[in-house]
Amino acid sequence: MNAYEPVELRQLTRPEDVRPGLREELADCWEAVVNSGGAVIAAEFPLPPVSRSHVAPVVDGLVRALDPALARMVVAFAGGALAGWLVVRRERHPLVAHRGTVNHVQTLPRLRGRGIATALMNRVPQIARDEMGLERLGIAVRGGLGLEGFYRGLGWTEVGRWPGALRVAPGDDRDEILMSIVL
Repeated sequence: MNAYEPVELRQLTRPEDVRPGLREELADCWEAVVNSGGAVIAAEFPLPPVSRSHVAPVVDGLVRALDPALARMVVAFAGGALAGWLVVRRERHPLVAHRGTVNHVQTLPRLRGRGIATALMNRVPQIARDEMGLERLGIAVRGGLGLEGFYRGLGWTEVGRWPGALRVAPGDDRDEILMSIVL
């Protein structure tokens, strides 16, 4: 992929939308992102490094949870291969069912800086609003990586911060930055 190659976005809304080879690509992407220092470490993972045996079952769980009303996956392809992905979910409790959460935003490390995450994040509000009927989205961001600036540039607003909430390593505590966008 070169810097000018277009990114194709696909939305997956049901488990059967995810072909077996794509499950493997999703797991490979997530493993590479975590092991390169990415901030998408699932609760089920150990601290890095992670392996496919850690990542694949979590990917399988995300795929099983796909449902047009509750959880969707948006995947980016470049040159026919997976380049990045994310998940958008509706909150289930009736008091907050009007809002959703974006999780697992990631781009293959070797393809970073080419607009893939921007393309994914620009597509999510439209899906959330027009197809899922959501009014607001939230995302939790790890401090210390400059990610809040990326999201702020896309229209997200910081709504809170949990100082030192994330322990990346002994002596390396990071803020969890809570961000939101009104749709």
